[in-house]
Amino acid sequence: MTTAVRQANEVRTTCPYCGVGCGIIAAIDDDGRLTVRGDREHPANQGRLCSKGAALGETVDLDGRLLYPEVAGRRVDWDTALDTVAARLREIVATHGPDAVAFYVSGQLLTEDYYVANKLMKGRIGSANIDTNSRLCMSSAVAAYKRAFGSDSVPTCYEDLEQADLVVLVGSNLAWCHPVLFQRIVAARTARPGLKTVVIDPRRTASCDGAWLHLPLRSGTDAILFDGLLAWLDAHGHADRAFIEQHTQGVDEALAIARWYAPSVTSVAEQCGLNAADVEAFYRLFADTPRVVSLFSQGVNQSSCGTDKGNSLINCHLLTGRIGTPGAGPFSITGQPNAMGGREVGGLANQLAAHMELGDPEARARVARFWGATSVPERPGYQAVELFRAIESGAVKAVWIMATNPAVSLPDTDQVRRALTACDCVIVSDCVAGNDTLTYADVRLPALAWGEKDGTVTNSERRISRQRAFLAAPGEARADWSIIGDVARRMGYAGFDYRHAGEIFDEHARLSGFENGGERDFDIAALAGQSPDEYAAMAPVQWPLRHDRSGTARLFGDGRFFTASGRANFVAVAPRPPARHADPAYPLILNTGRVRDHWHTMTRTGKSPRLSGHISEPFVAVHPADAAQIGLHDGELATVISVWGEAVLRAELSDAQPPGQVFAPMHWNDQFASQARIGSLVNPCVDPISGQPEFKHTPVRVVPYRAAWHGFLLSRRPLVPQQATYWSKARRRGLWHYELAGELAPDDWAVCMREQLGRDEQVAEWRELYDSTQVNYRGARIVDGRLDAVVIIGPDHALPPRDWLAELFNKERLETAERNRLLRGTPPDGRVDAGPIVCSCFSVGVNTLRDAIANRALATPEAIGEALAAGTNCGSCIPELRRLIAEVDAQRATTTAGAPIAEVD
Repeated sequence: MTTAVRQANEVRTTCPYCGVGCGIIAAIDDDGRLTVRGDREHPANQGRLCSKGAALGETVDLDGRLLYPEVAGRRVDWDTALDTVAARLREIVATHGPDAVAFYVSGQLLTEDYYVANKLMKGRIGSANIDTNSRLCMSSAVAAYKRAFGSDSVPTCYEDLEQADLVVLVGSNLAWCHPVLFQRIVAARTARPGLKTVVIDPRRTASCDGAWLHLPLRSGTDAILFDGLLAWLDAHGHADRAFIEQHTQGVDEALAIARWYAPSVTSVAEQCGLNAADVEAFYRLFADTPRVVSLFSQGVNQSSCGTDKGNSLINCHLLTGRIGTPGAGPFSITGQPNAMGGREVGGLANQLAAHMELGDPEARARVARFWGATSVPERPGYQAVELFRAIESGAVKAVWIMATNPAVSLPDTDQVRRALTACDCVIVSDCVAGNDTLTYADVRLPALAWGEKDGTVTNSERRISRQRAFLAAPGEARADWSIIGDVARRMGYAGFDYRHAGEIFDEHARLSGFENGGERDFDIAALAGQSPDEYAAMAPVQWPLRHDRSGTARLFGDGRFFTASGRANFVAVAPRPPARHADPAYPLILNTGRVRDHWHTMTRTGKSPRLSGHISEPFVAVHPADAAQIGLHDGELATVISVWGEAVLRAELSDAQPPGQVFAPMHWNDQFASQARIGSLVNPCVDPISGQPEFKHTPVRVVPYRAAWHGFLLSRRPLVPQQATYWSKARRRGLWHYELAGELAPDDWAVCMREQLGRDEQVAEWRELYDSTQVNYRGARIVDGRLDAVVIIGPDHALPPRDWLAELFNKERLETAERNRLLRGTPPDGRVDAGPIVCSCFSVGVNTLRDAIANRALATPEAIGEALAAGTNCGSCIPELRRLIAEVDAQRATTTAGAPIAEVD
């Protein structure tokens, strides 16, 4: 990187969202506002940003921040808080042993934070009870890589996606979940039209845009598809015999099992619910394309047999020798910004630091020598799901949760909440003052957030990048590593006298090279011994590092692996069905995942009006045929019920959803909706090897939610809606937007709303319309000529659009015509609302797009971009633009076909 790290008030840093690890240039303008743009010199994104990254400036503020330590709900000074934490942990360890305490950490932590937490738990307290929310997204990929390669080694890099001739997306909606990488593929496909993509996913997602083939396989049958591919490749002469004989072991057993379970294309097609011709076309394309990258994500990992699924895919690359060369390899794409860094330092309960194995006595002794520890634990600690069961049972009596929200994100979250309620001591380090997990905290510790903290993260292609601080620490918030180190010293442990993050990174780098003669994959020893200035200026680099500090783009090009024999392992995969099956009581299968513009539990993205504009309400996607059987209509509310819990969501009917399956996003929680915690529904079954939960397959039933009333509320102030048994909340510019429904109406809506919004009639003007039946009510509260709140209650189908009313909140004073139309909810000039946002980067709504496509003859996304700018920044809305063009064209064709034929003389 040739440009200075800091130029005046600009700072080069790394995005806090997904595992792509995009470089960002952050700047504070003269008015104190944050602006961000993509860093063109960062290899991960080359200047691109997705909608979330581009909107970071809207999410950095002190609203809702935890700024001071609290014990038992009271603000205290740091000494009191740290003494309390240290004393409680020390007492519990002394009384009940080291395994009675646990840390639950996060891929949101920086590597330096992770390292210190792992050292305290495994190197001083003497327990392996530290696990991470990365268990929920990446542990199956980790286990699959380790079984195949002897190490958690991602063999590929992002350039391979551009150099490949075939990219297979397996269980990955890359267009929405990792948009910058998807756009790199799209750009490569434009430059080289021969590059093909195949999407393997039960749903038809945005990633299918431009795909050569979509295979909508039956949920849970991935291993059958890839066992079939393995057997087919061998039977048709596509095995690389020289590579197999020289560099692998176990192929005969793997092939025997694959032939048994997937004996033919027809058998595979029947088991997977696919067209046999499509299966064979995919197999032939894979066979005929030497440069193939198989990119897999949560659709593979989040399964009770996710490790086997990963290995079934890796087997196909080993059979054909397609690994370690440009444009080829099995590529696990990570979900979090530092899930990879957590794996490097041993953040999982079954790992040691620096990719060493907890079950290896020599590795344990080596780490103990380096850390100056008497010993490190021999047994793995509790993994995420079993950890919270151990807490509920009383086996674990203290838990320290850092930078994560398990009361929302884990499966069977009602059990998690029972566990936290029962726990003797719950410590939470976080940057926010309120979330679902903090409700249960005995001690709250304010941590630094993105833009304030300083350290490193590692992305999906093993690239270490710096996150740099460009904002002052607010209140009394501190770095996580500093908090952990202070607690360690108060517990009487040495080895935590770090003065800055660079010293921790130096120790981390030295451990990676300690007694490492090349038999371990993770080696960044060349970065040890950096001066503070060198650490501050450290450029992005991929491990393992050479002595000259240059990185390594690809692994295994020499055919040498990190197993004891140096050979890669074929893993014989006997496909297993998901742990739970649909039945008459729960006839549908729930699949969960992310949406385009939100992230995790919305702590950050929920602050952004433009990110909330695309999908503002929790929903469940249902195939129209299933909806017809249920008696459910598009846009109605529905209750989704499983053995473990239930949620109330807005129904979205879509033929992109396979029959028999429904999809619901994971993001909403008690801060943003009344009954939308999807984790409460998800079955807690886990992969027996990786411990990763089966988020992609839970039997449910769906029934209409019959509310007595519906409505919406727009308010400048956040509030908890009264009377509503269903509500959802979304940020809009200058206001909060609530969708409402209830099972009982109040006796008097006017009284209810005045109590809810304020009775200060001396400063507020009220405008109201209502009837004696209490079915309809419309009220507006105006303060000093500005609109302060609007509430409209009525039949769901009769509610007016929200956008024009929302725009009025940005006006300093309402005009007479606007006042007169206020309770009607429609603008005086008759214009149409912009509608839900499609392009978040430029806030372009669906109705604006439909009108422009129809009336301005915009026939391509490029034409829309020229006219409205939509799709010209991150590109993640382009699949939706293409869909809208097709819908308008179809409507135009239908209208034309139905028109009378004019007579011609």
